[in-house]
Amino acid sequence: MDSIKQAVELARAAEVHRPGALSGSALAAEGPLQRSAESPFNEVRLRADHLEANRIVAHGTSGQNGRYYDMLRTQVLQEMDKKSWQFLAVTSPTAGCGKTVTACNLALSISRLPERSVLLVDLDLRRPAVGNYLGISGTGGVLDVLEGRAPLSSSVVQASVGPNNILVLPGGVSSNSSEWMASQTMGAMLQTIKRDFRSRIVIFDLPPMLLGDDVISILPRIDAALLVAGIGNTTVADIKECQRHLQRTPVIRVVVNKSTETVGSYYGYY
Repeated sequence: MDSIKQAVELARAAEVHRPGALSGSALAAEGPLQRSAESPFNEVRLRADHLEANRIVAHGTSGQNGRYYDMLRTQVLQEMDKKSWQFLAVTSPTAGCGKTVTACNLALSISRLPERSVLLVDLDLRRPAVGNYLGISGTGGVLDVLEGRAPLSSSVVQASVGPNNILVLPGGVSSNSSEWMASQTMGAMLQTIKRDFRSRIVIFDLPPMLLGDDVISILPRIDAALLVAGIGNTTVADIKECQRHLQRTPVIRVVVNKSTETVGSYYGYY
């Protein structure tokens, strides 16, 4: 838990304020969803201008901010490969810390590695945002699978940008998010993902940890976690409370977002 201790120290030193949350851009992906003969999934091409407007910068090799995510990618994959882990949860203490931005960037960074592939699942059933950040719309996603309206295979989208692609299972809003997280149906869906996507790293964008019991309900089904704290959004007490809930879950890294320590960068991680 050394990374959590470092985050506590940084939060203690920061002046606490709560800036407005970044809103998603209205730009859409390039073209409608379509299925090709080569792929069993619906396909869509992502727009680079939409991604960058939403701070999704790890889809290419240029730019300092993208390289930070590449460094995080390497550290995360080394830890997961060492333990043969497949499932990674990305969460934060509270809203506005940048967890979805981190999850999307990490997934796109992994997709650029040869012989690596990734599935990004939006499991924030309180406020799903992965589709908005990437520019994917018009899909049923997680709730269609959980409620039995569609099979997993038809709900996953293959999203491409440049020569690379990731698989995405978009989210949906549910008033029963906590119950879904603890349900046998969720367990069955995760087992299907583990079986059908066993060659892929699976990144789950979860709700903020301290806004309900969603995260702690699903943590026993997850291999490891990445905690995203936001300077100005996260307090020392928040991080300590998360640490208490994460005692039985390996925390690979704590990302400290919105740091101003490095000139020209909008975030740092420790």
